[in-house]
Amino acid sequence: MKRKIIAVTACATGIAHTFMAAQALKKEAQKKGYLIKVETQGATGVENELTEKDCQIAEVVIFAVDTKVRNEERFSNKKVLKVPVAAPIKNAEKVIEEALALVDND
Repeated sequence: MKRKIIAVTACATGIAHTFMAAQALKKEAQKKGYLIKVETQGATGVENELTEKDCQIAEVVIFAVDTKVRNEERFSNKKVLKVPVAAPIKNAEKVIEEALALVDND
């Protein structure tokens, strides 16, 4: 069974790092054979918004953010790993593994 991850990325200015973090997470998840959907909350608003179904089927949520997550209550029943937006840019594999460890060690 494929691992299912959702994520939200957002930086203070909502431009480059938001999208760099999203791309890093997607690339690493694909390399591992995991399913991932990443919502970006940037200067242009919310893109690739996570649906209620996305939230239901996900094992874990990654917040790679340097600002407040919009509509954070959507994830209230999920394990959430919060890291700075730069963390997945530097080491997406580590971020994903830490997130999955939250559910594997539960």
